[in-house]
Amino acid sequence: MLRRLRQHIAIFFSVIGPGFITAVVDNDAGGIFTYSQAGAKFGYLPLWTLAPITILLIVTQEMCSRMGAVTGKGLSDLIREEFGLRTTFFLMALLVLANLTNVMANFAGVASSLELFHVSRYISVPLAAAGVWLLVLKSSYARVEKIFLWACVIYVCYIASGILVKPDWKEAAIQSVHPVVMLDAGYLEMLIGMVGTSVAPWMQFFLQAAVVEKGITAKEYAESRIEVIVGCIVMSVIAFFIIVACAGAIWSVKPRDIQDSTDAASALKPFGTYAYLLFAAGLVNASLFAASIQPLSTSYTVCEGLGFESGVNRTFKEAPIFYGLFTFLVAVGAAAILIPHLPLVKLILVSQVINGALLPVVLGYMIVLVNKKRLMKEWCNSPLYNLIAWSAVIIMSGLTVALVAISAKQLFR
Repeated sequence: MLRRLRQHIAIFFSVIGPGFITAVVDNDAGGIFTYSQAGAKFGYLPLWTLAPITILLIVTQEMCSRMGAVTGKGLSDLIREEFGLRTTFFLMALLVLANLTNVMANFAGVASSLELFHVSRYISVPLAAAGVWLLVLKSSYARVEKIFLWACVIYVCYIASGILVKPDWKEAAIQSVHPVVMLDAGYLEMLIGMVGTSVAPWMQFFLQAAVVEKGITAKEYAESRIEVIVGCIVMSVIAFFIIVACAGAIWSVKPRDIQDSTDAASALKPFGTYAYLLFAAGLVNASLFAASIQPLSTSYTVCEGLGFESGVNRTFKEAPIFYGLFTFLVAVGAAAILIPHLPLVKLILVSQVINGALLPVVLGYMIVLVNKKRLMKEWCNSPLYNLIAWSAVIIMSGLTVALVAISAKQLFR
């Protein structure tokens, strides 16, 4: 029995990477801003959403990783084979547009967070873009994955920062299990935003592509599934401490809106230098991490969907479209932040509208694919799992319609 346990542990550490990285990087610059805003304006009330959000994330991520392990193909590859090139091309075009604005937002996070340390964006952003580009271009998948896993560890800064603020832990515990829904536009918008920032279309494509490139098969899937679940739980724990830190530092003093994530970091200064520095360091790491992952995810998705060679293990000569698209997204995303008076907020809202329109469609394709016996054999969803998955689609569709409506209203205000 002990020998079998050691074997399972060894397999778990051999497959760890795709699920854990994808879930944790979900806390990017936009996600950190959303959670910070939730805590600053509504205190501990939003904490109850983290449990259902975690369940939704586990359901969607588990299906993608299972499809990758069983079929050996990425999600966009399967969509092209089963639903045709026209459908795939339309999805890819929307995804590129949405992810480009997300990349811009994360380079903006790099710029604003390092400006807290008195580093000009005209230095930090070009250096960050060059570092991201060289990391992917000059490394193998195994090396890139190790660096990304170390980046996941740095998210512990948010946990430490939240503890240093000394929030009301009793209130936080109560609100974590006490659902509160108010017919207040700001509160509903915050709830929708928290769900929207936690389950995004790019995550599903990246996770399945990463599972395939890592070489995880159905034999190792039991351990890979645990890794996915652990990653989703860690993501929610980090979100919990971000909300708690801002509730304790801002809401408890005076509830208010914040302008960006650096505004939240600055509010932690009265609670000690370490609380402030750790929150700021976490933002630098999250922004840089996501600025690496999101263009990489887009390149995987587009190249698989349209039939081009892809993968970090290939050279530029072997996969020119893959690396060319990655280079384009990094270069344009970084350069945009250096343009004076760029309406970044409107660009982020555009990406929310596109992500909102894409998400229910992508989830629908995923459920149809994972139930095809020709593809999945005995690994299809069970009836109970289908019930949970379709319920997730219905819930996400309703929230997405509301998110698109709110984002569009703000965009054209």
